[in-house]
Amino acid sequence: MKPETESRFPASVLVVDDSAFMRNALSRMINSDPDLRVVGTAGDGAEALERISVLDPDVVTLDVEMPGLGGLETLRRIMAQAPRPVIMVSSATVLETEVTFRALAAGAFDYVPKQLSTATLDILHISTHLIAKIKAAAQSRRYPAANQIPRKPPGSASLESERCSVAAAIVAIGTSTGGPNALQQILPLFPADLPVPILIVQHMPAGFIPAFAQRLNTLCSVPVREAIHCETIQPGSVYIAPAGLHMTVRRSSDSQAAICLTPQPKDHLHIPAIDILMESVASEFHNQAMGVILTGMGSDGVLGMKAIHRQGGLTIGQDQASCMVYSMPRACAEAGVLKSMVPLAQIPERILQASQYRKRA
Repeated sequence: MKPETESRFPASVLVVDDSAFMRNALSRMINSDPDLRVVGTAGDGAEALERISVLDPDVVTLDVEMPGLGGLETLRRIMAQAPRPVIMVSSATVLETEVTFRALAAGAFDYVPKQLSTATLDILHISTHLIAKIKAAAQSRRYPAANQIPRKPPGSASLESERCSVAAAIVAIGTSTGGPNALQQILPLFPADLPVPILIVQHMPAGFIPAFAQRLNTLCSVPVREAIHCETIQPGSVYIAPAGLHMTVRRSSDSQAAICLTPQPKDHLHIPAIDILMESVASEFHNQAMGVILTGMGSDGVLGMKAIHRQGGLTIGQDQASCMVYSMPRACAEAGVLKSMVPLAQIPERILQASQYRKRA
């Protein structure tokens, strides 16, 4: 791997896919940006490993499903032999989404959807996200190892106490690039008797959220599912916003809260938007709201965290050292709306403290 000081643009990219059409399409997209250049392509995993040793690319795009040496095993060998940022290229089939999330847990930097229709807007949309993710990967200064957080439930005495005069009644988490791996690490640490609901916006293409929620549900003691319109929010449950719909909350006169899903407003860069979820939580729960901003590109979440902060709720950001991409937490920090910034490993403990959780005897 090149030393960090040598990671400058233009960034070199190796494209790996068993489809010649996809190799050509991805190469054209990448080469259309002056800060990126494709230095080679490979049609399978074995060829990819050979090309990496010769070309030493800054970033690799890697097909999930390939004959012979598949994408996941190729990724594992890259991380063992010549670690560098790898972006998985995946379709939204059940099999490939599961392999994609296993790849993220194994150290992949991010992923992009593979479907390319003839619609110009669709191609431009994928191209924009692909280029942004490759640039973020090339600029990333560190690549957290998979499973770096011990799978041990947090203890109430392990951190400095985050004493709050009012217990948090709901937690809103926002994340983007690096989020799937971060969530796979922290959500399994929550106990089955978690006293608060957790609502999550994870920027993710259509077709991936159901499989991601199902995977998390198998890993966690708390139930995790894709949110459903009008369902009542239950303590100890985790709800993930569906792709293409904003998620908000609405509290009734008896203090019961329900999830609302809507495509409006459509003028947001991200749908669902972290800002919209957090602003809603702040409006309905006031100082009982808690906002957590994790790794991700861009600045979605700043307005939402500001709203929670203004209402007197607790706001926490993931620190730079543990972020795959620090942009979103940094934007919140620069806006002065974070009460604290902590390593990813400490996020579950802070949530338990804020909810005044007491472990059952």
